[in-house]
Amino acid sequence: MSIDWITVAAQIVNFLVLVWLLKRFLYSPILDGIDARERQITERMAEAGRIRAEAEAAQAEHRAEIARLKAGREGVLEEVRAEAEAERDALLAATRARLEREQAALEQARADEARRFAADLELRGVSALLALLRKALRDLSGETLEQRIVARAAERLRDMAGDLADAAGDSPEAVITTQAALPDDLQRDLTRRITQAMPGTSVVFRTDPDQSPGLNLRVGGAQLGWTADSYVNGLQRILADARHGGGRADAA
Repeated sequence: MSIDWITVAAQIVNFLVLVWLLKRFLYSPILDGIDARERQITERMAEAGRIRAEAEAAQAEHRAEIARLKAGREGVLEEVRAEAEAERDALLAATRARLEREQAALEQARADEARRFAADLELRGVSALLALLRKALRDLSGETLEQRIVARAAERLRDMAGDLADAAGDSPEAVITTQAALPDDLQRDLTRRITQAMPGTSVVFRTDPDQSPGLNLRVGGAQLGWTADSYVNGLQRILADARHGGGRADAA
């Protein structure tokens, strides 16, 4: 078998032309398309990376903002809670103080009411006692009681000589009034004591059945009394002074 080298050469030339044609019109566009596609993919991947980086940055910033807001919210909540607790404590303290003041005022009012009631009860008791004493003195009065009161008054005239002389002034008369007529010896004793204190003064004795047992002496514009009522009145003044914390008064 013989080889036709011309045909072989022609086929080789044809093959090379085909290869060139394929490369020129088929492979090059395909390769160019592949390269362009790779560039697009690379650019898209780069764009995607950039977008992802931006997204991650935004996410981190968002998380930081959330954390900051959360911290701020916790701070605000803590501040509001502290203010609410402080206001609650202040209200409780004010309420407690108001209740204590009201309780103290109530106790003071109760104590005042108790004192007023006790004072009123004491006053009623004292008034009843004095009325009973006054009635008893009047019921039990007689010559003996009146004469003893007059004798006691006569003893005190000596200590009151100066006051009697000043009270008499220019009056020439001293009037002694008793419930019943005094015995003569007691009248003489009183006359002697008065004239010693007020020389030149005449003494007049009178009776008054409505007068309390004892003696009333009127000299000039002054009047002195030593009667059962005056003793009771003196006792009443002593009790009144004692109730108000005053000093004791002399009833006689």
